[in-house]
Amino acid sequence: MITRLGSLRTAIAVATGIAALYMALVTVNNITDFPTNRAFVEHVLAMDTTFKSPNTMWRAITSPAVALIVYIAIIVWEALTAIVLGIGFVMGVRDNPRARPFGTVGFLMMMLLFGAGFIAIGGEWFAMWQSQQWNGLQPATSNFLIALAGLILTRLRERPDA
Repeated sequence: MITRLGSLRTAIAVATGIAALYMALVTVNNITDFPTNRAFVEHVLAMDTTFKSPNTMWRAITSPAVALIVYIAIIVWEALTAIVLGIGFVMGVRDNPRARPFGTVGFLMMMLLFGAGFIAIGGEWFAMWQSQQWNGLQPATSNFLIALAGLILTRLRERPDA
């Protein structure tokens, strides 16, 4: 059990638990409402609502099969992230000092998904920022910053007198 409610370990466990819950819900939503977010991925990859500059349209991926594979890979990554964060949360609640590496890896996985996947690749490579309808940069940025805050929290050193 967590013995000190105001401790850094408790803060890490709470942040990790919230992130685990969020990623689990994202995964469940993407599975139970598969067509909605599949359409999002298809449109971003196809770049069909961008400015359609010939200088960037060569990047577009219009294959429904490739879009499906990318979408399934995203869901698998989300599920794995939720599991890693969930393990970190459970270990943190049990006051296990080995909980931090799970939180660290889970938050890094979130940063990779939202930072590299949605902001860099989706936002820039596939010019998602140009789309009025299929632009997920704001939520991706929020999720990236939440993961970054969680990562910083998990990497703080606990004071010996705490």
